[in-house]
Amino acid sequence: MSDGREEREEQEERRKWEKEKKDRGDDLDRSWERDWERDGERERRDSRAAEVEALDAEVRAQSGQRTRRSFLVAAATAAGGYGFYRWIDRSPMNMRLQEPLRHMLRLNARVSRAVFDERGMAPTYPVARSMELRTNGNYGLKMDLVPESYRLQMVGVEGAKRLPQYVEDVTAWEYQYEMKKEAGPVEHDTKVRPKSATAGSVDATVKPDPNGDGGAGLGPMMTGGQASTMVGSGAKGKPQRISSELEAAMKKMNRRPRGQEEAGMSRSTLMPGTPGLLLQLDNITSLPHHELVTEFKCIEGWSQVVHWGGYRLADLIAKYPPERKPDGSLPKYVYMETPDGDYYCGFSLQVCMHPQSLLVTEMAGRPLAQWHGAPIRLHMPIKYGYKQIKRIGLIAYTDRRPDDYWTKLGYDWYAGL
Repeated sequence: MSDGREEREEQEERRKWEKEKKDRGDDLDRSWERDWERDGERERRDSRAAEVEALDAEVRAQSGQRTRRSFLVAAATAAGGYGFYRWIDRSPMNMRLQEPLRHMLRLNARVSRAVFDERGMAPTYPVARSMELRTNGNYGLKMDLVPESYRLQMVGVEGAKRLPQYVEDVTAWEYQYEMKKEAGPVEHDTKVRPKSATAGSVDATVKPDPNGDGGAGLGPMMTGGQASTMVGSGAKGKPQRISSELEAAMKKMNRRPRGQEEAGMSRSTLMPGTPGLLLQLDNITSLPHHELVTEFKCIEGWSQVVHWGGYRLADLIAKYPPERKPDGSLPKYVYMETPDGDYYCGFSLQVCMHPQSLLVTEMAGRPLAQWHGAPIRLHMPIKYGYKQIKRIGLIAYTDRRPDDYWTKLGYDWYAGL
């Protein structure tokens, strides 16, 4: 009995000893693991620190190189840009614009014509969205035109001699003018001096009014004087002149000189003795009447939706077609001018045939006012406003690209939207 008890006690002691040994081993294992983890973490930190230091050193080395390279590249770019600017600035002037910039305008026009071909239709709007067009520019409108004296000169018409409106010299017709009964609303007109300006005052923020009359038709230019024959005389570079033959012919004319605005006389104005047609207003208003509600867009950045009424330019051209050249082809261009020759525009024949090119006699459902270009002005919604000439006195077909008022002052001849 005692032997069995002792054996059991011995086994119990062994189990306790083995359990204590195992517990001690587990503690040792955990302690070793903790030590291993601490050592591993330390090694990883040291490794990362070494990698970061190596990367920092590499970045510092490359940064120094790239900073020097960037500085050199920036300096070379700035020098090249300044040199390019100086080259443009010192280039020969072509109608108040440096030749490289003028070349880019011509390139843009070719690209635009190639893409759109002046056939696109301008959007139209409901009449309810329309308003009367603001006044902006009174070139060629310094005095009121006596309506009974109005004639539309047409030159280059096929078979003109067979028509009853034919005359041997369209330039001999004398338009009658009178002092303005109403100056018209000029509160938005950026082209004339405000009415509130006092006499002799100079405001550098507004464009000069060459007549000094705010558009009232009272200035010294209305009473005669030597005609301006310089084209863009205020520009850098050698100014262009009209031909000596035309200049001599103009001096012989005992009437108000032509070209009394900033751009001077047009080189496309008619020589005295030019045969053609003198159309009365009835010859135009007998054409089919059309109305358009389209957007007038000014190069200055503003636009207005306007209700126009009038007659398609294409219908007038169909009634009085251009004379064909010996090879059977048509002339490429159409030239328009105000009766006094102060404002003028050139167009391609193609854009004049556009179905939305309108000879306007009405605006906002009312007859066209004098300050808007009565009796007839042009609306061409696929062109900027400076091409939409007011008070048209001449339409001439030509195969030579015509002069254009604002082109001579630095703007684009094409003026497409």
